Amino acid sequence: MNHVQVIVMPSCIAIITVLLVCLWRVLNWVWFRPKKWEKLLTQQGMKGNSYRILYGDTKELSMMIKQVTSKPMSLSDDNNIAPRLMPFFVKTIKKYGKKSFVWLGPRPLLFIMDPELIKEVFTKHYIYQKPLTNPLIKLLADGITTKEQDKWAKHRKIIKPAFQVEKIKNMLPVFYLCCTEMLSKWEDIVSVEGSHEIDVWPHLQQLTSDVISRTAFGSSYEEGRRIFELQKEQARHVTEAIFSFYIPGWRFLPTKKNRRMKEIEEEVQASVRGIIDKRLKGTQRGETNNDDLLGILLESNSKEIEQHGHKDFGLSIKEVIEECKLFYVGGQDTTSVLLVWTLILLSSHQDWQARAREEVLQVFGSQKPDFDVLNHLKVVTMILYESLRLYPPFMTITRRANEDTVLGDLSLPAGVLLSLPAVLLHHDEEIWGEDAKKFKPGRFKDGVNSATKGQFTFLPFGYGPRICMGQNFAMLEAKMALSMILQRFSFELSPCYAHAPYSIITTQPQYGAPLILHKL
Repeated sequence: MNHVQVIVMPSCIAIITVLLVCLWRVLNWVWFRPKKWEKLLTQQGMKGNSYRILYGDTKELSMMIKQVTSKPMSLSDDNNIAPRLMPFFVKTIKKYGKKSFVWLGPRPLLFIMDPELIKEVFTKHYIYQKPLTNPLIKLLADGITTKEQDKWAKHRKIIKPAFQVEKIKNMLPVFYLCCTEMLSKWEDIVSVEGSHEIDVWPHLQQLTSDVISRTAFGSSYEEGRRIFELQKEQARHVTEAIFSFYIPGWRFLPTKKNRRMKEIEEEVQASVRGIIDKRLKGTQRGETNNDDLLGILLESNSKEIEQHGHKDFGLSIKEVIEECKLFYVGGQDTTSVLLVWTLILLSSHQDWQARAREEVLQVFGSQKPDFDVLNHLKVVTMILYESLRLYPPFMTITRRANEDTVLGDLSLPAGVLLSLPAVLLHHDEEIWGEDAKKFKPGRFKDGVNSATKGQFTFLPFGYGPRICMGQNFAMLEAKMALSMILQRFSFELSPCYAHAPYSIITTQPQYGAPLILHKL
């Protein structure tokens, strides 16, 4: 054997070994591991389609969504929105029962619909973590919702002061100002004729965008508006990515969509960083501005660093930016969709609209709603809860088993996904009765616990330690807006209205929400 052979042969062996390891990992990812999971699940009584290499059920899932969203649904369907929002999930459960699963690429997604198991999943958040099935999701916001364990605990501790009741109470004047601006526009449109058709959906989006812009960034809210528009576009791209099969590394290819998503990310990052830099420079000059979400967040972060004497105990500027981006996704979308579906439901149920208006006028008259009484509006609260039940902001909540574990009588291998389908749970006749799909706010007259019979089946804001911190913010904003609308207008569905809920991160009206508004 000559000298060249001595050098080349080990190199060739090393290259071949690396290639074989890579080949094994790919084959294990796309075939061997999914088939192993499939066998394990079916042996435990779970049912679903046989695994199809690489794509699983994603092609049929995407095709069915395109089909059902190609036309509106009938208003006579009694809010039966699940077949439109998650048609493949509904089809699977009808075919195989509640103990079933679908394939999101080479990974199974198991439906968990037993209230006690749902409670366990939410409670043991260190085992059942939020999955990152597509890294593109982080472009929308890489804040507390994507963090786990110690990082999540750190972020939560620093952010929590921003959403304390006393802090939110101080933001009530901002809620009132933004609502007044929106309603003044409506009055200008309606005043001449006394009645007029208005598509309220873009107005409600603008309202909640203005609220979060002002409450997050104070005097910099005009800059915040641009961030909202960009985040709104990013949400569309991310939704498309969620419902398609993700190939590792695909996001790095210079496709038109990837380039656009990167552009949005860079502009949003630069805009938020600019606002934060101005705020920090103001603080250095002795200016105090800690009455908005950004100010409270920066103050809380600074205290945490000072208390422990090291910056590692606080959030970096990049992490603060990501939390600000999350303010938009969580603070704007959830409240606007809650309000739009509430107005649509009240347009179809004039009796409840009249009852809510009677309560508001009895409590406030034509005066400015105040904090204490807003929290004691019983009929309005019942209506908002029922709207959240029938049209939850997020159609399903997904978790990933972080380790091999046991859930009920199921042995789950690490890596499988769990779906807690909020829409299906909220519409389940076994839980809510035969009228589960009907608008009946009275079911909440004695509160959520009574309506659910103590079961963990009402999930508009999640549950457990990771329940949405902004739920009090969203509910107070919605109560303020709805009360002020009821003070000034009555409303009904326009003949042009097409009932078409669809999901772009949150459950939105595909063709808007044209209503006939009557000035009172």
